[in-house]
Amino acid sequence: MLITQGQRVPLATLIQGDSLTLSIKIDSRDVIDYVCFGVDAQGKLSDDRYMIFFNQPASPCNSLKLSDGGDFQINLAGLPATIDRMVFTASIDGGGAMRDIQSSRFSIQANGHEVASCGFNGATFDGEKAIMVADIYRKNGEWRMLSNLQGFNAGLAALVEHFGGSVADEPVPAPAPAPPLATPKISLEKKVAAAAPALVSLAKKAQISLEKAKLTDVKARVGLVLDASGSMTGQYSGGHVQEVINRLLPLAVHFDDDGALDCWAFGAKPCQLSSVTLGNYQDYVNQDNGGWKKWNVGSRVNDEPKAMRQVIDYYKNSGDRTPIYVLFISDGGVHENRAITKLMKEAAKLPIFWQFVGLGGSGYGILEKLDDMDGRVVDNCNFFALDNLNDISEEQLYDQLMEEFPDWLKAARDAFILC
Repeated sequence: MLITQGQRVPLATLIQGDSLTLSIKIDSRDVIDYVCFGVDAQGKLSDDRYMIFFNQPASPCNSLKLSDGGDFQINLAGLPATIDRMVFTASIDGGGAMRDIQSSRFSIQANGHEVASCGFNGATFDGEKAIMVADIYRKNGEWRMLSNLQGFNAGLAALVEHFGGSVADEPVPAPAPAPPLATPKISLEKKVAAAAPALVSLAKKAQISLEKAKLTDVKARVGLVLDASGSMTGQYSGGHVQEVINRLLPLAVHFDDDGALDCWAFGAKPCQLSSVTLGNYQDYVNQDNGGWKKWNVGSRVNDEPKAMRQVIDYYKNSGDRTPIYVLFISDGGVHENRAITKLMKEAAKLPIFWQFVGLGGSGYGILEKLDDMDGRVVDNCNFFALDNLNDISEEQLYDQLMEEFPDWLKAARDAFILC
């Protein structure tokens, strides 16, 4: 299986059992240090013995081992419950930069066979000294893998500091028993700063809205559906759709352990795009899948029901009961009122909240009347329109995006749609 940057894969679809090898091979003239950080649910290295590197090649439970350069042997069943995520990294020991690496890859191997791989090279990076290559993490009782490939500006020492650990010359001895300490929460600003400093200002403003809406402890998946019909051409060429992605990504980083934004576009038919991450968000609309002009959406007319159907089926088939926040962008011309009504009534039974935003258009049809639509288990939709994204401040936009989500969360829990 070929994996792309930002892709998430349940490990159960790749391997049978609990044993696997994650192998990283980087073609570089510099010495590369391969390190795995076994972190807790707060993203911190609360036990230094689960920093696996050249001076400490095995965890105390022997379920995580480093050998042969960048080969990590993993026994998932043997890991303690405190290890919520393993972040596999590569950093340059010297004066080079990741932009200079040649054809490189990481792969998943099980039972002596390669079952998945992902190629990359220096074109993805700039002056970064390190890469967060891949994550293996727990979600809803299952192990999943994220093809991360996020550059990190500084080297190994900064990575260690980022995860709250320390580098020692000798293996770190077992800590003396001590009462558990409360781990401070990582702010959204800090999560964004290391990988995407250009988004820090947005992250600060998003954090304020999340605090006002009392959503700081909420976990959710975040999806984005983009109208790619011909009438949206000005929104794409003018950079407004890219700005929507930039503004929504900090919310995805906050809500979702993956820090990724599921993404679709639609014309006459829907097309699922690559997940948006802090590593690939820049110029996403012009780069992903060949750029927006080449997206496989069929004729450049808008068929909202087909896109809604694909999104509903995608999340329904995932079996994930995590709350899902979907931002649906349209510039109007909505006419399939009956089909959309039927789909929203169906979706009301699922853990999906739909935030519709009209962008620079008119004729939004049923989207403008969703708040008053009856026949649903819960009110699962909200709508507002903007003639221009810059008509309101970023703070106001975040407030509006989060306006009805808290009420839906409560209603969905009361209706046993959410656990």
